[in-house]
Amino acid sequence: MRWSLLIACLAGLTVAQDSSSTTDTTNTITDVSTVETVTTPVPVPSGTYEDVSTTITLGDSTVITTTHSNATMTSGNQTVLSTTTDSITLLTGGGGTTTLGNNSMNATATTATNTATKTPVVNTRPCNGYPEFCTKKYSNITMVTAHNSPFVRQNNVAANQALDVTSQLNDGIRMLQFQTHYENGTMYLCHTTCQLLNSGTLEAYLTQVNSWMRKNPYDVVTFMIGNYDYVSPENFTTPIYNAGLKDLIYTPTKVPMALNDWPTLSDMILRGKRAVFFMDYQANQTALPWLMDEFSQMWETPFSPTDKNFPCTAQRPPGLSEQDAKNRLYMANHNLNLQLNLGALSLLIPNTAELNVTNGVSGEGSLGWMAENCTKKWDRPPNFLLVDYYNYGTPNGTVFEVAADMNNVTWDGKCCGKASAAPRGVSVASVSSLLLVAVGVQMIMSVF
Repeated sequence: MRWSLLIACLAGLTVAQDSSSTTDTTNTITDVSTVETVTTPVPVPSGTYEDVSTTITLGDSTVITTTHSNATMTSGNQTVLSTTTDSITLLTGGGGTTTLGNNSMNATATTATNTATKTPVVNTRPCNGYPEFCTKKYSNITMVTAHNSPFVRQNNVAANQALDVTSQLNDGIRMLQFQTHYENGTMYLCHTTCQLLNSGTLEAYLTQVNSWMRKNPYDVVTFMIGNYDYVSPENFTTPIYNAGLKDLIYTPTKVPMALNDWPTLSDMILRGKRAVFFMDYQANQTALPWLMDEFSQMWETPFSPTDKNFPCTAQRPPGLSEQDAKNRLYMANHNLNLQLNLGALSLLIPNTAELNVTNGVSGEGSLGWMAENCTKKWDRPPNFLLVDYYNYGTPNGTVFEVAADMNNVTWDGKCCGKASAAPRGVSVASVSSLLLVAVGVQMIMSVF
């Protein structure tokens, strides 16, 4: 009962913040020394994950054959022809082709119709927006990840993004990370608890993603599922299938996948298997090979960082050898948090006051600075750059410029979808409100 009252207090706080129409940030705290901070390490999730000591090769009934001169690549009923020194047709599928003229890598794409869904194709550049990626392995590309993608609610302390998932994908996000909660037989998207921030069902969210993917058949999208309640992986199949993604799911050829085992983006697109699913805990790739165990194929830098130095050390899974780390994908967590000690309550929230620095291209503490440090340490760039409020920077959307730099391509500078207002920083008023909540919680706990 005491926890339900605590959640009610926190929910009341977020409602009060939502009712405020002001976006004035003149009282934003940029010097967090005015707030008592917690010095203890950020708690790290400790669910079970697969520890694969041997490599298992999975059967694959679809074979792609490739040669390098006047090549023909086939996958099912889709064919790619490549031809002359003047032009190379890289992709076809869903009724369209993409041609690179005069080796310039400036792509043009025919307007096409997906024959299965009759959905008009809207993207005009192949392979996640860069034709250069078509021949690169999935494991050799840096992608921007929206941390807690579904949690979009203005002035809610539990929010991490400003724009909905369709806008995120339109802007260039190619990995969607989210936290799930299983309640009464339904999978919900909630931050910490569904009483604090509930973004609806997983199925509804994935249905929006499926709609976008049908309109953009030349894009590969990755999903990072946070299994907060550590439930059986079979609970995820129904919402994923019902959302319409079943036929797009990529199944790895091996368990686990090493860097060189991953296909190129064009291979994945030609097969039509371009929805990549990872889950952090409780995965079972024997039963569900496509729902990949994150920490068998990937490692992460420190979770929920509060350290502006953003160390590039491998935190999860623990005890990973350097040799194994160098042969796996890796995610750089670059979502700066502020951890506050409010009486008996310890609260971790996004440090929105420093977004322009955190999401920047250069300078200490910036995304670009961190990515360069990680590249030097591991001799290759991060595969995934996990960020909060990706659309804010100087200028907005600089996180995509950082990713482009890591990929040796040029960002077009187009970003981002519109938000109703900039995310508010941690203000004196909001901290005072949280302190009042903490005092109230202490009083409630003393009664019970």
